Amino acid sequence: MTDTSMTYIQFLLDERRRLDTDRDLTTLLHSVATACKAISNTLKNGALADVLGSLESENVQGETQKKLDVIANDIFLQRCEFSGVLAAMVSEEMDHIYDIPSRFPKGRYVLLFDPLDGSSNIDVNVSVGSIFSILRLPEVPDTNSYDAVLRPGVEQVAAGYALYGPSTMLVLTTGNGVNGFTLDGNIGEFRLTHHNITIPEDAAEFSINASRAQWWEPPVQRYVEECVAGANGPRGKYFNMRWVASMVAEVHRILLRGGVFLYPIDEKNRDAGGKLRLFYEANPMAYLIEQAGGAASTGRERIMEIAPQSPHQRVPVALGSRHEIARLERYHQEYDAQSS
Repeated sequence: MTDTSMTYIQFLLDERRRLDTDRDLTTLLHSVATACKAISNTLKNGALADVLGSLESENVQGETQKKLDVIANDIFLQRCEFSGVLAAMVSEEMDHIYDIPSRFPKGRYVLLFDPLDGSSNIDVNVSVGSIFSILRLPEVPDTNSYDAVLRPGVEQVAAGYALYGPSTMLVLTTGNGVNGFTLDGNIGEFRLTHHNITIPEDAAEFSINASRAQWWEPPVQRYVEECVAGANGPRGKYFNMRWVASMVAEVHRILLRGGVFLYPIDEKNRDAGGKLRLFYEANPMAYLIEQAGGAASTGRERIMEIAPQSPHQRVPVALGSRHEIARLERYHQEYDAQSS
């Protein structure tokens, strides 16, 4: 049973002593947790605080911004810029790199984040979250450019997410497994509640947006049809299907009880490269899933080995239980071989 008396900061300090991790990384991870607590507190009041609804503006992705998208983004910037360990921040909601103000010391870490994932769920009071990824540059840069931060996911030194649900949770990896922390409102601290999370290799549950079925590639259609066929189909067992439209909620369920999450490339999103962003969604979630014993792929290649070409690059995503992802990759290989 997990010792829930250990707080998040105690866990980080213990990990730093045991694994000789960088003190600056500990500082940054504490700042990220503070930002997540502030966002959680803002979300609690919803319509009472007049934070629901949309703005007239669009983000760099061409998506209509929710009020809370902007509020959450500002919270991340304000809570983390003063840490003294950051070279820059990169957000899904901004079309440029956020340089650390000159009044604060600079470091060699880069924080990439989606301040509020699943924001389409906000107005109907369904779980949303924040996703973050951390890179470490070789040295403190004099100036920042996207060239400095266009690095593959294998170079991440930490990643995680906050889930704002019935309870607020923070799930983290620094490359030594995955651990989950639950916010204790009585003391205002995250406490360790899920130690060394691991994903079962097999699954009987999948998550996909079935409304896009008509545009899927044949290997994805094959995989889903076999799952839906149940015990009388080629898989010989029943599968459950889930869809929350919040990647954080989907991945959290997979981490705790297994399964797969799919957002494949299809005829409608092919020109964009897929739906989900490599930096802010695919890479950090792939890091977490792999650290928990799962696998993360585009269907054709490992997500964390993709060489990024642009800061808001999109990719297909398939992640979760290892054996299911291997099967999906095999279906893609067979289809590609037949097509060629």
